[in-house]
Amino acid sequence: MSEFDFDLFVIGAGSGGVRASRVAASHGAKVAVAEEHRIGGTCVIRGCVPKKLLVYGSHFAEELQDAERYGWSLGTPKFDWPTLRDTVLRDVERIEAAYTATLDTNKVEHFHERATIAGPNTVRLASGREITARYILVAVGAWPVVPEFEGSEHCITSNEVFHLPELPRRVVIQGAGYIALEFAGIFNALGCQVTVVNRSDAILRSYDEALRDRLLQITMTRGIEYKFNCPITKVDKQADGTLLVTAGKHDPIPADIVLLATGRRPKTDGLGLENAGIAPGDKGEIPVDEFSKTSCDSIYAVGDVTDRVQLTPIAIREGHAVADSLFGGNPRTIAYDCIPSAVFSQPPLAAVGLTEREARNAYGNNIRIYSSDFRPMKNIFAGRNERGLYKLVVDAGTDRVLGVHMIGPDSPEILQTAAIAVRAGLTKADFDATVALHPSMAEELVLMR
Repeated sequence: MSEFDFDLFVIGAGSGGVRASRVAASHGAKVAVAEEHRIGGTCVIRGCVPKKLLVYGSHFAEELQDAERYGWSLGTPKFDWPTLRDTVLRDVERIEAAYTATLDTNKVEHFHERATIAGPNTVRLASGREITARYILVAVGAWPVVPEFEGSEHCITSNEVFHLPELPRRVVIQGAGYIALEFAGIFNALGCQVTVVNRSDAILRSYDEALRDRLLQITMTRGIEYKFNCPITKVDKQADGTLLVTAGKHDPIPADIVLLATGRRPKTDGLGLENAGIAPGDKGEIPVDEFSKTSCDSIYAVGDVTDRVQLTPIAIREGHAVADSLFGGNPRTIAYDCIPSAVFSQPPLAAVGLTEREARNAYGNNIRIYSSDFRPMKNIFAGRNERGLYKLVVDAGTDRVLGVHMIGPDSPEILQTAAIAVRAGLTKADFDATVALHPSMAEELVLMR
């Protein structure tokens, strides 16, 4: 008999934890997972999946308006927030059930309670039960950061925004990262008055400046108001339940909700890392090596809790690699270069590889920039002036494409294929030699000269 209750005990049943559990079990390991909230984690329950569904729902405001140009007479459209909200939440339940079924199919035992680390090979459940495991994998993700200011208790985060009882008329959002701008686009499209306040003077700092400038220009034209260099210092709740937001030196901003989207912090508080001799980093993250192993040989960590790259596909790959390494006889790591990413703003933007600034820092002036600034055919027909922008960053010495950046309709869908080209090290000549698919926006990628 084994000296441990399980071969692997996973704390956290998000995307990374579920993938690691399933794969480890397929390799013959006896696996258990504990989840204090809901199976599926941030992405499925309170993140990218329900948020993308809200983006889809909000797009109909524009689509219905454009439909008249295409000959459709639809009368006066009417939007019902509870219908969209509840439809999204039902789909979340569907996906959660699918994740749970995956665990059951692979005979992974799951505990619906909080688990903490009690020692190098021991976890303690909230019920008080202690369970031993040959290996422990921490996959608890990250949690929204709530800045400290007077009245912060009246604000919500991306965790709560999916459950609003009614559509707010006025929305104030603090932050200018992808979460802030995605929700700004959603609420703006649904007819809300949206104000974005930010402590700095820039949006989406990790993206190419040309794309950031274009998104700012378009969203301002759409009616989103920005206030830079002025974080929220106070939120007062009024007698009628509305809020009054003080940000910088501006006049107080009236709001129905205040959404705090200022980043996410690894969820390690009270996790018991000290019981295994693991010291968290400055942001609370769990330091790991290239195999996702912590300073304790029996404990591993994957996903947002390590603060390497906070993306669901990365957590999934990390969890898979850990399971293969420990139980599949295939020790392996994953690559963190050429990771495609997208912001489902309105319009969306997407990128892979080096930005122009990053390329100039690495290669000096030995780079070439190609771009296409165009008005999508659909926008022309609909009478909208919004323009798309595609950009290639190329190593002048080797002709290799170092980065692809785009903003415009369906950019994330197009970028996935372009990411393969960047990952494969293809050259600008390879792009040029590819026949254009006409008429499409994607053809701009192979027509830049």
